[in-house]
Amino acid sequence: MAKFDLEKVTMYVEEHIGEFHKSRLDKVNSLKLKDVLKSKNPYLYRAKNVNQSRDIIEGILNAYISSSEEGIFGNWLERLAIFINDMVYEGRKAGIDGIDLDFDKDGKRYLVAIKSGPAWGNDSQIKKLIDQFDTARRRLSTSGGKVESIFVNGCCYGRSKEGSEYKKGNYYKYCGARFWELISGEKDLFVNLIEPLGKDADENNQQFKTAYDNLVNKLDREFLINFCTEEGAIDWEKLVRFNSSY
Repeated sequence: MAKFDLEKVTMYVEEHIGEFHKSRLDKVNSLKLKDVLKSKNPYLYRAKNVNQSRDIIEGILNAYISSSEEGIFGNWLERLAIFINDMVYEGRKAGIDGIDLDFDKDGKRYLVAIKSGPAWGNDSQIKKLIDQFDTARRRLSTSGGKVESIFVNGCCYGRSKEGSEYKKGNYYKYCGARFWELISGEKDLFVNLIEPLGKDADENNQQFKTAYDNLVNKLDREFLINFCTEEGAIDWEKLVRFNSSY
């Protein structure tokens, strides 16, 4: 075990946070109207009496970008967690399906599946995680290793009860402060990460806002041309046929 170095973590965050902003900007710049329209429910907008194209466009984009950003930032936090854990415990990216981090601590082997927050999946996704843990457990048991293996669902934010164990899946769930302490040995790491994450945030967010505003204007124009009548009303039949026909 090596000594935790907050300065190195701060430098890593400040050097790499731009990757998150670039990914979200690239995502916005690559969006196509017809791609996002196919994945949204036109009946919902009709039921809510949404009659302006701009309202539909912004509703679609806000939902799409929110979901996209969660995934992009979750992947970025996973890389940060692996960097921190490698610095302290020589952890590594696991070569087992469903396992993101593999490290030794206090005479035990920890295998961690990293998620953004505690409410990350539905029943089938959680069952898949349990199956992946069980598969990894069987694989380790046949490899001849004698070290006790601890399986963990680690969540980058949120709260969890100390030592709470999921009996069906036989794994632990650590969220927020407990997760960051587990992988670093530092109780206050979850707080210390906040400040460096804000590096160049104003500049990056302004670039994103400009791209977002341009995209809204572009998609709104395309929607008016393709899914509105000459009088400017939404052509609901055409929109539904595009979304749901054979």
